[in-house]
Amino acid sequence: MHEAPPPAAQPRNPLHGLTLETIVRALEARYGWAELAQRIPVRCFSHDPSVKSSLKFLRKTPWAREKVEGLYLFMLREEKRMQRSLNESR
Repeated sequence: MHEAPPPAAQPRNPLHGLTLETIVRALEARYGWAELAQRIPVRCFSHDPSVKSSLKFLRKTPWAREKVEGLYLFMLREEKRMQRSLNESR
């Protein structure tokens, strides 16, 4: 039997190892559904939003998933920037 090679390590990829559910929950916690719908105007965020309906839509819609992942990366950069400025002001 052939064994599949282990997945390549991606130490510089902040999305590596994260599930789409983790990303959606983090964005919802940070921005809320209303602001998410403003930032990424898709119905799953604006009309009766839920994590389950969002995941179903995003798994079938690559362009929307890319926007969600991009917003998540933006959120991470903003958090890092805020943390850096807090540390510098001490």
